Amino acid sequence: MATKAKTSDAKVPVLKGQEAEDKVLEYIKRMNRPFGAVDVAANLKGAVPKTATQKILVSLAEKGELVQKTYGKTTFFVANQANIKAMPAEKLKALEDEHKVMEETNKALAAEVKAANAELVKLKATPTDEELEVQLSETASLVTKTLAHLEPLRSGTSLVSAEDLASLDNEWTKWRGEWVKRKRVFATFWALATEASTTDEANALSEDLGIETDTSEHAQLEKSTLCVPPQTVLGKRRR
Repeated sequence: MATKAKTSDAKVPVLKGQEAEDKVLEYIKRMNRPFGAVDVAANLKGAVPKTATQKILVSLAEKGELVQKTYGKTTFFVANQANIKAMPAEKLKALEDEHKVMEETNKALAAEVKAANAELVKLKATPTDEELEVQLSETASLVTKTLAHLEPLRSGTSLVSAEDLASLDNEWTKWRGEWVKRKRVFATFWALATEASTTDEANALSEDLGIETDTSEHAQLEKSTLCVPPQTVLGKRRR
């Protein structure tokens, strides 16, 4: 049975001698920051072994190419700043100008991205053609049902029969009577419980117990014709 040949990762060639020294020095100068031998060897991807890197760094420090600093048990190496050529003022100015141009360009691009994101949010919130069709269909169905419900009213047909109205009145009378009875029982009990209490104490107790009294809407309802039957004025009896 044929199998696919495994391709090994390309290995970095190991440098020796002057090539290894030049590679380490070029890296340190290019990065221009302190490094230990372990970091340099790791960052060079094994092109220079760790042991050789340590020896090369010490040798370069002895030659004055690098500056060696020891902090506790750790030794760092950094490029000798005296050997690094100063950048001409003209080139530095050009780089600063280029940096400013890039900053302005980045700001403009950021504004464009922000505007594009805002437009994208609007587009995502806008329903698709398929969704619009569904919404229109649902709305048309709702309109049809509403018109069918209004048709009896337009023709003067009563939607509630006299029997249904009588049944509702009986239910209302029954349950309102129960409510009135329970309200009287509570009023009697509460009067006994708070007989020796001041008004403030009674209010505090009511709040602690979570007792809910009638709202203004309840009071208004009790004064309406639903609860208070119209009074008939009897004529005076003749003598």
